[in-house]
Amino acid sequence: MSDCPSPLIPQQYAVEIYIGRIKQSFGFETAIDKQPVSSCIYLSEHGLEGDETADKKYHGGLERALHQYPAEHYTFWQQVFSSRTNKQPLFSAPGMGENISALGMTEENVCIGDQYQWGEAIIEVSQPRLPCFNLNTRWDVADISVQMQALSRCGWLYRVIKPGMVNQDDALIRIKRLIPATTVKQVCDLFFNKPSDKDSLNALIEMPALSPYWSETAKTRLATNTVENWNFRLLDHA
Repeated sequence: MSDCPSPLIPQQYAVEIYIGRIKQSFGFETAIDKQPVSSCIYLSEHGLEGDETADKKYHGGLERALHQYPAEHYTFWQQVFSSRTNKQPLFSAPGMGENISALGMTEENVCIGDQYQWGEAIIEVSQPRLPCFNLNTRWDVADISVQMQALSRCGWLYRVIKPGMVNQDDALIRIKRLIPATTVKQVCDLFFNKPSDKDSLNALIEMPALSPYWSETAKTRLATNTVENWNFRLLDHA
């Protein structure tokens, strides 16, 4: 099912680290405006020390301890939106509110359940990131959240398997991959592009290491034969 590289091939990636405090930014209370970290920092099961979450219902927690967004996606968004607004926002990390930025890791080659040694810590990919309307406000564009979801350029989240000290000089070193492996993009395709397909929903339910929200939502769709309204999350209205 997977296009992921072989689990036998060692992979490691240089990273940048970011944390944010809750404050009024872009017209709302948020911690999306993150700053780089150059010193050692402790990573607990709940995330990086000093990194805050304004909306704990939809952000943070054990299954969403860290957010990583592909650094190469910013060039794409710059090309998409620079011609649509007079402000021409500069798309660059950590503009999506990510804690980790790296080149070479995308939704097409990162898999659910991938584990990485990071300094003293071990982290595991738990789920894709669910884009929300706050990104539209942050970038002053109407539909970046919609496009992120449609194109599976969402980034992904981690759970922390082993807490410990980390540093931007510590590479992410992949130490485990499930067989068969499922990419983050494949999960997005099953969940968003085939939201009512029974085979797709059952695949999500049976997927090891995928965060419970996704399988529980798949079960609800099967039981009710309906798909939840995404507009509230993506656009803040029905």
